[in-house]
Amino acid sequence: MNRHEKEPPIPGLAILAYGDGEFRVLSPGSFVLCAVTGARIPLDELRYWSVARQEAYANAITAAERSEDMSKH
Repeated sequence: MNRHEKEPPIPGLAILAYGDGEFRVLSPGSFVLCAVTGARIPLDELRYWSVARQEAYANAITAAERSEDMSKH
């Protein structure tokens, strides 16, 4: 690999664009990573994300914690 090549993606990692109530698949895969915990979230289980930060969250508690943390900064 030379310096102009990107690191290979995690196999199965999807790249999404998060919108209001829906997401668009930019690069196909079977899961995304939680922005807080790094946990793998299967796309069919993805329910929580931030449109403004373009981040996915594993669950409602994690999403709320992230929102609270971001409001402190």
